[in-house]
Amino acid sequence: MTHVTTEEYAVADRDAGPYAITTGPDGALWFTMVHSGRIGRLVPGAEPTSYELDPGCGPTIIVPGPDGALWFTEYQAHRIGRITTGGVIDEFALPTPGCGPYGIAPGPDGALWFTETAADRIGRITPDGRVTEFQLPVAGAFPSAIVAGADGGLWFTLNQAGALGRIGTDGMITLYPLPTEAAAPVGIAAGQDGALWFVEIAAGQIGRITPDGQVTEFPLPDRAARPHAITTDTAGTAWFTEWGTGRVGSITADGTIAVHRLPTPGCEPHGITLGPDGALWTALEIGALGRIAPVQPPSSDVERIS
Repeated sequence: MTHVTTEEYAVADRDAGPYAITTGPDGALWFTMVHSGRIGRLVPGAEPTSYELDPGCGPTIIVPGPDGALWFTEYQAHRIGRITTGGVIDEFALPTPGCGPYGIAPGPDGALWFTETAADRIGRITPDGRVTEFQLPVAGAFPSAIVAGADGGLWFTLNQAGALGRIGTDGMITLYPLPTEAAAPVGIAAGQDGALWFVEIAAGQIGRITPDGQVTEFPLPDRAARPHAITTDTAGTAWFTEWGTGRVGSITADGTIAVHRLPTPGCEPHGITLGPDGALWTALEIGALGRIAPVQPPSSDVERIS
């Protein structure tokens, strides 16, 4: 059984909307503030700093890039952004108007790959800003999160199509329908064993898919928990946020699930990442970051289901 301590650190006011979070190459936590149009930075134990964007641009997902900078999507401004660890910002307009970029991930080819929620496309951008777009073979699918798989492809969720997709660096696309109808997958993460973990926000389930397309689904203790984002730790355990309940959960390779309450009810956890200090960190829409650290001896905040 996993036992944890949970803490919260204020990084902005409640209206700023911390949304996604990642660990940068500088050993700091970087996070988007979707409502205030800012990028935040926190070194654990220090004071947070932030960098201003266009207030209405809607920064969403942020990831480390292959060039030592952080790359992020601007959902409302339909741009891809880049910020150096020193705070220098560049923004790149996309060819398709109103495309709604959301997920973004570094690919095995030295480029960044991203989803276009409103255009049913997957995009690719090189570090110098050259963009290529690939049309999906289905309409209205709302491609969402994306991650590089161990098989050399990019895997993504199709929130409104109830499916996952894979795109090769050659642009070839394959779709994998999920067993549960209208599951609405969102977050996706690469596992240590070559499989991928994903969350089904509408079904209240965690899913796992192998590179050959075999899907296993694990119901959560609370099917109304609204799981949103997912990541993995160095031991291969997947950690996910429960946006609807103010909890963070974990699932092991054998399907054992544990959920952990965060200190503030209604804190709305969204993104989650493995931090530079070995703990899990989550972005809380109440203007804070949450820290979840495995500990011994047991604490009383764990609910378990096998």
